[in-house]
Order: sequence, then structure tokens, then C-alpha cells
Amino acid sequence: MRQRGRSRKKNRRGKNGLYLAVLAAGAVAVGAGGAVWADTAFQEPGDVIEASLAQESGGEQTGESLSGEESVSAAAEESVSAAAGESASAAAEESTKAAEENSESAESGSGEESASGEEVKPGIFRSEREFSTDYVYGEFSAIHTGKAAFYDNRQENRKGITVCVNAGHGCSGGETKKTYCHPDKTPKVTSGTTAAGAVKSSAISSGMTFSDGTPEAEVTLRMALILRDRLLEEGYSVLMVRETEDSQLDNVARTVMANNLADCHIALHWDSTASDKGVFFMSVPSAASYRSMEPVASHWEDHNRLGKALVDGLKGQGAKVFGNGEMEMDLTQTSFSTVPSVDIELGDKASDHGEETLRRLADGLTDGVNQFFGTV
Repeated sequence: MRQRGRSRKKNRRGKNGLYLAVLAAGAVAVGAGGAVWADTAFQEPGDVIEASLAQESGGEQTGESLSGEESVSAAAEESVSAAAGESASAAAEESTKAAEENSESAESGSGEESASGEEVKPGIFRSEREFSTDYVYGEFSAIHTGKAAFYDNRQENRKGITVCVNAGHGCSGGETKKTYCHPDKTPKVTSGTTAAGAVKSSAISSGMTFSDGTPEAEVTLRMALILRDRLLEEGYSVLMVRETEDSQLDNVARTVMANNLADCHIALHWDSTASDKGVFFMSVPSAASYRSMEPVASHWEDHNRLGKALVDGLKGQGAKVFGNGEMEMDLTQTSFSTVPSVDIELGDKASDHGEETLRRLADGLTDGVNQFFGTV
């Protein structure tokens, strides 16, 4: 925006120069000045500049010396032409800079400067975001042809905070590709979907199946859509890295998009056990080698703080909590995250996942987000 201000200032200087010339030339030059400004609005900047140069060149070739009223009028015309050329050039410069700013704006995350998108409900604008290999750690992604959906909240209660909601799993072909577990390519320090000691894991797993036969990916998507709407109601903007059955974005891609386009990252999951164990989050392993690895070293405390806030929010809505509400786990997500990031387990394959339960969980998660960011 500062660049645009400079362009406008330059235009004002051009106009002031024109007005001085008109004052010096008298009433006759006023008509000429008005004609020049009207004409330049429909001319290419180069045409105006060439006309101005031709006028100057002609004066030098003839070597004519004008005096009196003719001299003043000629001076006024030259000033008018120069001012018009400067103004047209400035206008072209401003147009170019505006186009560049609009391009940058379309790539930005939340806020007034983002691409306007489609207004899907009053004050909520939806646009799509593409993955970029220029993102830090972007080169580690194996699947990234999909797009994320950004919901820009411009309602009166907007908070200016973007939450990335990640509906776990839901990426066809994800288990056929491998990605590094850590950005420094060191082995995993805990077991999970992939055993401890592994250097690579599936780009993204397909998830488990609930006891009633429902795929986990289907439930995480329903949960994500409910949470999206609840967060929007609360005033947050939302980045959805999956809002359809299949999203061609692997774990690394979803994580680095959250790093660049959101203020926190919440991945929704249910555990593979069958005891209806309750909710908990995957905390950052206490292994010194893991916590000293970047970007974990700079962000692990925020990851754990977000997880604790989410569990507190869920507990406040009556959710059953497993143990102390956390379990240490070496995850690709937190290994590559540079914003507060957590995998929240909302139960297991024996847990209820009906509409009423999902809405209560969404309320609890929203309460946790409010607690984390200190908003109400």
C-alpha cells in the first residue's frame, strides 16, 4: 500500500506543475490544459511522452525566439505537455504496482489484503490456495496437487486469526508414497503408524475403520466441516486443507500450508484402539534429540500448550479424557510445523460419532482455541 501512496503523490506533483503553468499563461492556457488532461485519459503513456519529446525537439531545430504573450503561451503548453507525460507515466507505474500488489494479495493468508473470493455467506469469503514448493520444507512433500480452501472472515466479530482445520486422512494413494519423517532426515524416536527408528513413512495413511464400519476419514471430514462453521461463527478465519472426500495433499503439504497461511494447525483424528478411551492429544516427545531438532526446538512448547488448551475445552463440554489428556508421539506434522500445531484424538473406533457428539466436540475445540488465543 505504501507504493500506491507514492504513485499518487507523484501524480499530485504533476497536477500542481500544470496549474502553475496555467496561472502563468493566463486564461488562454486553461482551455489547453483541460484538453490535454482529458485526452491523456484515453492515450497510451508512450504516445503522450513521444508528443512531448517531439514538441521539445521541434523548438530546438527552428531556434526561434518567441517573446511576449507568445513566449508565455508556448511555455505553458510545454509545461502542460510535460506534466501530462509525467502524470501518464505515473499512472502506468501505479497500475503496474497495483497489479503486483493484487498478485501478492491473492497469495496471502487472512485479512483485508487477501483475494476477495466468493462470498459464501454474509462477510465470509471463500477462495482456494495452491501448494507452493517454494514454501520452507515444501520440497519434502510427495503429494501436493490438491488445493486448500481459505475462508476469510470479515464479519464484525472477526478476530484476525486463521485456524487451519485438517480433516485427517482422505488422500487416495497416500500410502504408496514415502516422505521423510524429519526435516533433518533423522530416525523417528517413537512408534506410531510407523515404527521407531524409521527414516521415512507413508506420505499419509488411510486411517482406521470404526466398529460400525465407518471409515475414519469420513468422520474426520464431517467433524472438520462442523468445526469450520463453528469457528467462523466465533470470528475466526479458517483454512481447510481438506473439505472433500479426497484431497491430494499429504501430511507434509498440509503442514507447510498451515505454516504459511494460518496461525495454528489442528489435525482431527480418532485412535485405532477399541475401548472408547476418550480424548487426548499427541504431545511432543521428551527425547532431547527430538526437541533440539528444528523447527521442533523453536515451537514444541506452543504445540503442547495448544494441545492442553484443546483438551481443557473438550473437558469443559463433558468429553471423556484419556489419562492425563496427552500421549507423546513423534509425528510428521509436528516435526515440520512452525506454527502451534497438534494432532487431537477425539476418541477411538468404539466412540460415538453421531451428529450431536460431533457438535459437542466442535464446541469444546472452539472453547480450546479461544483459551489458547486468549479470546472470548
